[in-house]
Amino acid sequence: MKIGYARVSTDDQRLDLQLAALSEAGCRRIFQEKVSGVRRDRPELARLLDHLREGDTVMVWRLDRLARSTRDLLELAETIAERGAVFRSLNEPWADTTTSAGKMVLTVFAGIAEFERSLIRERTSAGRTAARARGVRFGRPHKLSSDQSALAQRLLAEGRSVKEVACTLRVHPSTIYRISAPISRTNLPDRT
Repeated sequence: MKIGYARVSTDDQRLDLQLAALSEAGCRRIFQEKVSGVRRDRPELARLLDHLREGDTVMVWRLDRLARSTRDLLELAETIAERGAVFRSLNEPWADTTTSAGKMVLTVFAGIAEFERSLIRERTSAGRTAARARGVRFGRPHKLSSDQSALAQRLLAEGRSVKEVACTLRVHPSTIYRISAPISRTNLPDRT
């Protein structure tokens, strides 16, 4: 069965052109919605994917009606293929997984997207390493300054409980437990 998907981004746009083209292409059911393609939660697209059965063909007027990026397109094409269906764009003849050439083009795109992801990971890792070398600290800032940490450790060594030290410094007891690592945990006073 041919199933269509039509989408426009705003309420003042019209679906008429897409609906006519999909009907003319033989779509017996057309899922349509007025929502930005950037949004991940597109209810009609989700319904279409749930409705898919083996042997179905998902048809769109143009690829940008279905996906906003190559990665998004490849994920959707993979989801469609997992359900035993195929995919076809009316205005981009190369985007047609009903043909061997269309499958090959999407496979090449998938390889390019994976290569792009690898490059991004490498650049991010190199940037993080360079930032660390410059002294940049990652993660959440410490709740206590080095002076407050020293005070907390001194109070614990004097026999104060973790709860008392936490109240004194106005932090959660788990913060005191984290900074007390240099002190043997077996020597800590009562934690109540």
